[in-house]
Amino acid sequence: MKTRILIVAAAAFGLLAACKGKSGSYEFVNNSKGTSAAADSVSTMDSAKVPAVKLVKTAEINLKVKDVRKVGEDLALLTKQYDGMVMHHQVQSTAGSTRDVHISNDSIMRIAAFNTVGEMTVRVPSAKLEDYMTKVSRMGVYVNVSRMDIEDKTLDYLSSQLKLKDREELVSQQKSGKVKIKNPTDVLLLKDDMVDQKIEGLRTDAAVKFSVISLNFYQSDTIIKETIANDDPSAYNIPFGQRISLAFANGWAIFVDVIAGLTNIWMFILAGLVTWRVFVYYRGKTRPVTKPANPSV
Repeated sequence: MKTRILIVAAAAFGLLAACKGKSGSYEFVNNSKGTSAAADSVSTMDSAKVPAVKLVKTAEINLKVKDVRKVGEDLALLTKQYDGMVMHHQVQSTAGSTRDVHISNDSIMRIAAFNTVGEMTVRVPSAKLEDYMTKVSRMGVYVNVSRMDIEDKTLDYLSSQLKLKDREELVSQQKSGKVKIKNPTDVLLLKDDMVDQKIEGLRTDAAVKFSVISLNFYQSDTIIKETIANDDPSAYNIPFGQRISLAFANGWAIFVDVIAGLTNIWMFILAGLVTWRVFVYYRGKTRPVTKPANPSV
């Protein structure tokens, strides 16, 4: 008992010394009052009752299912039935190997293997955690991992509450004038610490009341067959009859273009013909005449 009193007293004086060392501006108006206040704090800490056991439960389940989407919907409904809450829900499908089968010039059948996985984070009352995990395990084909962890936060919670109480007493003494704090900023910092301690206590209470469960589930790869338009432009063409008709039309267009082109150079063609005739004429005149041989007697 004496050892416990000494430890608690050392903790109290250590707290006051830490506050003074942090700001360097804490002063007791009356040393006897300050000593009495410290003794009261030690007595209060010594007589502090240990709170109810604070057990924080967390769990994780990884399982294979037949249909990820359906199981996700069933889990959301089950969580609601257990007065819980779905905090995170995600379903993701990733395409694996694919194959394209041409069924016509403008259509192909795409065959793809999809891998679908789902993950959820739910919060259910801690008292119903084991029963909830049993129901979830029965939804899968088989369970890969099922784990539950329990962490005892009782002493951490007690420490937080005692520190909060000490800070509240210090602020009360500052208001009554028993403790004088030179720097007002230190009062604000002290009050911020009190808020943090209160929030930490509320967070611990919430974690004790509700357990967080991480759910991961997956299914076998799914084969999807889908008929889609051919995305290769070179595969598209017109029917044979239209191609023949267009060929005649293109031939006539080319013929007309050639005639039109020759018409544009008619003067050059005429000059060429005249030149050719003149050349043939003068060549015939300059060629020597060969006399026929005498007939034999």
